[in-house]
Amino acid sequence: MKDRHVHLARIRTLDPDRDHLAIYQTMLRYEFPWDMKLGLNLAFNRSFSIPRVAAVHTATGELTDRTQKRIDDTGVLMYEMVLNGFDQPRGRDALRRVNQIHRPYDIPNDDYLYVLGCLVVVPTRWLERYGWRRPCCHERRATWRFYRELGVRMGITDIPGSYEEFAAWFDAYDREHLRPSTDATAIERATRMLMLTRIPAPLAPLGNALVSAMYDARLRAATGVPTPPWPVRAGLHAGLRARAHLQRWFGRPPAVPLFADGITTRTYPDGYDISRLGPQPAPPAERSDA
Repeated sequence: MKDRHVHLARIRTLDPDRDHLAIYQTMLRYEFPWDMKLGLNLAFNRSFSIPRVAAVHTATGELTDRTQKRIDDTGVLMYEMVLNGFDQPRGRDALRRVNQIHRPYDIPNDDYLYVLGCLVVVPTRWLERYGWRRPCCHERRATWRFYRELGVRMGITDIPGSYEEFAAWFDAYDREHLRPSTDATAIERATRMLMLTRIPAPLAPLGNALVSAMYDARLRAATGVPTPPWPVRAGLHAGLRARAHLQRWFGRPPAVPLFADGITTRTYPDGYDISRLGPQPAPPAERSDA
């Protein structure tokens, strides 16, 4: 049990404002690697479901026509920033590429803020419900602080001043703006395959129902997903809580941190160039001399 809390003991000695990157890295790489990755997947799924955001993504075709690449690009850019921060070369390059990708679009500040809120709130609430322990106050503040820094460097304004304030803003915005749309439905169907890869092989026949059970009622309504049968919802909850208890009492911190050998994806099994991630400008049309 002592070993199980070794990273938490260290986190509690740190300053969540000054050391937010180290704390957030520890959460992702040592304390909750599976849960954090799943929570970030759920966060992006939700952020794609606001009608205005969904419309931008369906218009580009990146999520519906090039789904695996778009998902991998998003994950790689995010993890590069987490692993390296915003001031080291790779993290700085990833942030620059994120800003380049978004620059052509006239996206309202509140939509950017909602996406940021998804990344702050959704994974944290997953950990509060299904993590082997609840995130401590240092971890909640470090999470907010990391994404506040990301938001500032993306030019996002009016970022709430604490995790608690951001969660309250997020809930209010989500209640008002998460509404059904055909664009969100199309994106959910295209990206569902990523969530299905998180389902253990023995449960694969129930995969679609289990993925739907991971969504709350508001997200299911917004994306046109039927409510799964209550035994599936109850079974998922019971299974995840049992997993959390087993990890708490019998688990140990991983000897090798997540991404120790680098970030690998289906799209980039042999590595990638950060500057080439995301949609590329269309090549100029060939000139006709006819």
